[in-house]
Amino acid sequence: MEDIIKNNISNDLYTDRNKTMMQDFEWYLKPDKRHWNRVAAEAKTLRNSGITAVWLPPAYKGASGAQDVGYAVYDLYDLGEFNQKGTVETKYGSKDEYLAAVRALQAQGIEVLADVVLGHKMGADEQERIFAYGQDEYDRNREIAGKRKITVWTKFTFPGRNGKYSDFKWDWTNFHGTDFDAKSQENGIYRFIGKEWDSEVDGEFGNYDYLMGVDLDMSDEEVVEELQRWGEWYFAFTGVDGFRLDAVKHIDFGFYKNWLTQLRQKFDKPIFAVGEYWNAELGILENYIQKTDGVLSLFDVPLHFNMYHASVSNGYYDMRYILKRTLLSSRPELAVTFVDNHDTQPGQALESYVLGWFKLHAYCLILLREEGYPCVFYGDYYGVPHNGLEPVTGLKTLMELRRDAAYGVQHDYFNHPKIIGWTREGLDELEGSGFAVIMTVEKGGTKRMYAGRHFAGCVFTDVLNHVKETVKIDKNGYGEFSVEDGSVSVWKPKKGEKTGKRALITKDKSIQNEENEFGRFENGIFRDNIEVSAYAEVTDGVEPRLFYGSNYTHMRDEVKEEEETEDEKVPVDE
Repeated sequence: MEDIIKNNISNDLYTDRNKTMMQDFEWYLKPDKRHWNRVAAEAKTLRNSGITAVWLPPAYKGASGAQDVGYAVYDLYDLGEFNQKGTVETKYGSKDEYLAAVRALQAQGIEVLADVVLGHKMGADEQERIFAYGQDEYDRNREIAGKRKITVWTKFTFPGRNGKYSDFKWDWTNFHGTDFDAKSQENGIYRFIGKEWDSEVDGEFGNYDYLMGVDLDMSDEEVVEELQRWGEWYFAFTGVDGFRLDAVKHIDFGFYKNWLTQLRQKFDKPIFAVGEYWNAELGILENYIQKTDGVLSLFDVPLHFNMYHASVSNGYYDMRYILKRTLLSSRPELAVTFVDNHDTQPGQALESYVLGWFKLHAYCLILLREEGYPCVFYGDYYGVPHNGLEPVTGLKTLMELRRDAAYGVQHDYFNHPKIIGWTREGLDELEGSGFAVIMTVEKGGTKRMYAGRHFAGCVFTDVLNHVKETVKIDKNGYGEFSVEDGSVSVWKPKKGEKTGKRALITKDKSIQNEENEFGRFENGIFRDNIEVSAYAEVTDGVEPRLFYGSNYTHMRDEVKEEEETEDEKVPVDE
């Protein structure tokens, strides 16, 4: 096992299966109060598909009752137990059904992540009259209206719960501001008297502390203590395994650092948490990680946008850059990768939906590589009837490949603007592991890639059935893998093919620094001469050496034509 671990260049050392998360909801689920029951019923199926963790939607009562998706937070302690906002159950079901769904998932070995929304509240029970200042919507640090009295919905007394679990009542002193004056019926950004926006937040609009509803004041000692009590209560009461933290860029950066640290100390567990910091700039995410000492993972928003732009590029996208300037390239151990979510799906506030033709490309990039913790979107797995979107064909195949075959040394061939690929060597202890991936955003072609000497003589087929021909691996471990126009193929040994043993330096010292015409062994890992890492810097120009020797069909002809043009003599006027 020690040899396997040393040679499986992976962020998570070899385990019985790779980790894969699912976001188990989409925005337009019917408000039939039956979702928790469906989650429980699907637990075994999800386990068999390779899911190891499920992110469930917010389980507490929202301002719109049974119609609320869960992000307009009203009562954090009402998990579908009390008659509030016109209903006992939430959109997804009752408290008991929620707890049963959690247990059903855990019984299948699936971790449960609760969606936590702590930045704002909505649907207050009573109004208050207070002084406030009008702030510029696009520069929250600039005051545009002097002090005046407004009427605000800021008193949360939760009469339906009547003090059960917590007797804490909220009033305007616990908040920074709001966006609505109930007396004048005017919208705007109002900062309450004596309050200042938290300074350690995202810098968009000058200060992006305020998002919606009434904004919690994280400098208020009462607020922080109550949220800490709630977190401890929720974790113990529900038995969840971790958290998805909503809109962290709008909350003082120090809050979740302290909140999570105290929870982990209280329960003596390494509680997993991933935050949603919606920004496509890698440097901004890195700054948050630095400020929070890396206590939580982040969704890889830059990667999502790379995939989105590739999908809408009509082929004009340089695939060598698809993984660059992403959290995956910078902090893979903290990167939760995703293709789409409930906010990016059609019709939503952050709509940036990866187009259907590129969905399998994108899922290959997050499911079949060694870096990152992938999250599969409910809408891609089950479909989105509201938008007429069908489940992504081939997604379940990729999930099973991740579960069974995505192990071992990875070889990258990000060496052409249109066609890229990589291989995984697999592990001896996992029969059938290892594969080759090749994809293009334009015309099809082939790429010679090193699969591993242990596959010599094996016949590979495209498990996605996009290419009907087979590929035979040569004696040196190479295959000439092909892909159709605008497509992706995943090549794997045919069932029943016999493979040899992988070369491990700890077992065979003689191959250290062994070199041949194709490449060399370095620290026990074979590196092809034409490998180019997905994360290495590349220049704009295409170097012929990076793909000559492969039958790149049209691309080889393009380079030849370009070279001939350069060799032509340009006439000079005398």
